[in-house]
Amino acid sequence: TFVSAFTVLCGARTDLPDRHICCVFWLNIAAALIQILTAIVMVGWIMSIFWGMDMVILATERRCRAAESDLH
Repeated sequence: TFVSAFTVLCGARTDLPDRHICCVFWLNIAAALIQILTAIVMVGWIMSIFWGMDMVILATERRCRAAESDLH
């Protein structure tokens, strides 16, 4: 998306022929920035899911070890 913003300045055709080239350029730049910010949020969200899974796994292992030590 970021590269396509600059190709508009070089004369590439767009889906917005009624808009000025400069407007299309800035729309593409804005879309690229939004995509970058969304990617950061998505990575953080995925990392938090994995961290939650690790916490559940560790808690389950600790409970199993505690149950084994109570039996002995």
